[in-house]
Amino acid sequence: MKLAYRAAVILGMAMLSCRLALAATAPVPDDAYIAGYVAAVLEREFQISDPAFDVNVGVVTVYAGTLSEAQQDKIASILARIRGVRVVRVTDGGPPSVAPEGPADTVVESVPDEPPPAQAEKLVVAADDAGRSGIEVLPRGGLFAPLIADPRWAHFSAAYQYFIDDEEISNGGSVSFGETFGLLRGPAPFEGRWQIDFQAAVFGLFDLEAESLDLVNADYWVGIPLSYRRGDFSAMFRVYHQSSHLGDEFLLRNRIDRVNLSYEATDLKLSYDIGYGLRVYGGGGVLLHREPADLDRLSTQIGLEYLAPYTIGDGLLRPVAAIDWQNREESDWQSDVSLRAGFQFESPDEVSQRVQLMLEYFNGRNPNGQFYDRTLEYIGLGTHVYF
Repeated sequence: MKLAYRAAVILGMAMLSCRLALAATAPVPDDAYIAGYVAAVLEREFQISDPAFDVNVGVVTVYAGTLSEAQQDKIASILARIRGVRVVRVTDGGPPSVAPEGPADTVVESVPDEPPPAQAEKLVVAADDAGRSGIEVLPRGGLFAPLIADPRWAHFSAAYQYFIDDEEISNGGSVSFGETFGLLRGPAPFEGRWQIDFQAAVFGLFDLEAESLDLVNADYWVGIPLSYRRGDFSAMFRVYHQSSHLGDEFLLRNRIDRVNLSYEATDLKLSYDIGYGLRVYGGGGVLLHREPADLDRLSTQIGLEYLAPYTIGDGLLRPVAAIDWQNREESDWQSDVSLRAGFQFESPDEVSQRVQLMLEYFNGRNPNGQFYDRTLEYIGLGTHVYF
């Protein structure tokens, strides 16, 4: 598996170099490219499942319907950053065939003089027969949205956790440092899009009652996901590696037998946005190479998320809640339940950065690798950051 990972990394770097070389001769985006990009942004970022808009020589007109003024401003600001867009108009009315007579109630225009430097990286290399955009190098965002309540989703976070009846610690500090970075994106069958990402993270647990706030456990995680999206449906297939280590100070202070937990695994997740801010997902995974060698291989995962289709506080706060169930053959298929609920802080003008303040509850198999054979129950308060 180590050779396979090295080969995958080398192949990815080779593909990336080729795409960067081709990007220098990329054509100026046409209306078909812009239309595909606008549709993706409106569906994925604003939960508009059937967006109504027109594109004419780089002029984008979005028929916003009942969207709030703050959402209209946000749409105009984001779409204006798409390469090739000259003017963005967001109107309260409907398309010309159904729009009422008279001027629209609200018109927001944004006319960027030049595409911003960040967007210059989104270069078109080729176009498919359907006229959608071709390959994108280092695309912004992902096609498969983060799993909000998954205890091992790669992102930046910090949380206080109170462990209920735990034999080792009572007050813990949990942190994670990681993210998912897009490498390549392109057109896929059935008018969808595919994307290859690089995903990496470190998950750490600290004993807040120890004099020096001992590091208890650290899990190192790296993966290569391949995702697909068409409208409200998305999927992710992933190959990843995890290894777990005990903190030195914690090990010296406690008589614990260290376990050399390390494995490579693959999983598949399917997700569907069912409307009204609700999302459902499910899938399963299998361990490939593993140590200890007697670890059972199979696991399942399902979940439900609610990301409110409205904001409060002048567009700054969005209610959010999620539940994640995982079952593993190793724990005789007993459920690991993770619950999170709170608010998402976001800018009225951007969607790339989101900060969530969440109340948390977990009950099930300990997600901290060195203690995988124990159960854990905790309540907590955490901050989670997504880019």
